[in-house]
Amino acid sequence: MSLTWHNRRMKDTKRVRVGRQGRIVIPSAVREEMGLGFGDELLARVEDGRLVMERRGDVVRRLRDRYSEVAPGRRLSEELISERREEARREGEA
Repeated sequence: MSLTWHNRRMKDTKRVRVGRQGRIVIPSAVREEMGLGFGDELLARVEDGRLVMERRGDVVRRLRDRYSEVAPGRRLSEELISERREEARREGEA
């Protein structure tokens, strides 16, 4: 990783403090960059020790794109359950 890249990333970093009851305030510059407004819903997760927050709509859109080639009527959940049952059956025979 180059020092120039690191310096640019650090320049864009904003400091956030965790307040009472675990509340944080997203700095206005970050809200503006992300286009966040009052009432927007974010989803939060921990990824590799980092807090990642995304707009719910962006997550839904990404998942729809990821599975857009799944044929209508195809049930991936049913396929997964069937595969797991078959694996369990084979293990029981062993």
